[in-house]
Amino acid sequence: MEELKAALAQWGAELLDFHLPRWEELPELDLYMDQVIQLVDQYLAPVIQSDKHSLLTPAMVNNYVKKGLIPAPKKKRYNRKHLAFLIAITLLKQVLTIPEVKNGILFQGKVSGIREAYDLFCTEQELAIHFIGKQATQQSLAINTQNDVELLAVRVATRSFANKLLAEKMIELQTNLYLTGEDSYE
Repeated sequence: MEELKAALAQWGAELLDFHLPRWEELPELDLYMDQVIQLVDQYLAPVIQSDKHSLLTPAMVNNYVKKGLIPAPKKKRYNRKHLAFLIAITLLKQVLTIPEVKNGILFQGKVSGIREAYDLFCTEQELAIHFIGKQATQQSLAINTQNDVELLAVRVATRSFANKLLAEKMIELQTNLYLTGEDSYE
């Protein structure tokens, strides 16, 4: 059991450093599809475990354009706005349906504007991930409890993702210990 606690604490400590790039930190230059996919993978790899080669594929991006989740690229190039949408969509689709993601993005964008909505999303997602990092390292469990109704959807969606992340990690660690016979559940 101590090995499980140590592995979980190490993982939790890594989550405490997780950072999503804010609007101003995203590249100003227009990017090609492969560059966008590489950046999204780089930003999200610490929190999304994927058996696939990439968290995001060209087919997914094209599908998001067709469904109106992101604007069409200009001359096959993607900008900061596309990157922000793709980061949020890739995280949110872990816990919401694509239509729910679209409606949430449209609502939050209308309420506070795209840049502010994206930065708010990043802040809320980091708070939720840092919270489970603290849970995993058995630190303080205080979390923002402000209940602004216009922020409630983004707050609970980001917490849902973070809680799903913690549950998956616990199952992975427990399974690895059980399968290697290093711990007993009797």
